[in-house]
Amino acid sequence: MPLVCPECSSASLTVAASLELPPDSRSDEITLQIVRCSECRFSAAAVYQESRRGALDSESVDHAGYRMPARELRALRRLMRSCPEPRNAYCDCEAHRRLGVQDAAGRWIGMRDLPHEGVFHIEWRR
Repeated sequence: MPLVCPECSSASLTVAASLELPPDSRSDEITLQIVRCSECRFSAAAVYQESRRGALDSESVDHAGYRMPARELRALRRLMRSCPEPRNAYCDCEAHRRLGVQDAAGRWIGMRDLPHEGVFHIEWRR
């Protein structure tokens, strides 16, 4: 399913880079992403989290975008791309160590330490 750009509303938002992170006390899957619109050139960081805990046929998905200053977004993308195994949540590279930090309760700290200028919900168009 295509992703909808929050700037131009086209279904042209794609994942340009991604880094799988270890599950935490809340989510079974955590993926840090860089998303980019092919129409208006908008780009941002994004976090996809999925939990399959609870009832056998239930799942919870949260896909949020984070507007970041261009310089910070480029630095994040470079760090993510430095990982030799971006699909391995348990990779021990610098990118995974810096971006996969969890608190004392086993919860991923997310975008807390990365500068961002606002959060938006990522919509999927069917």
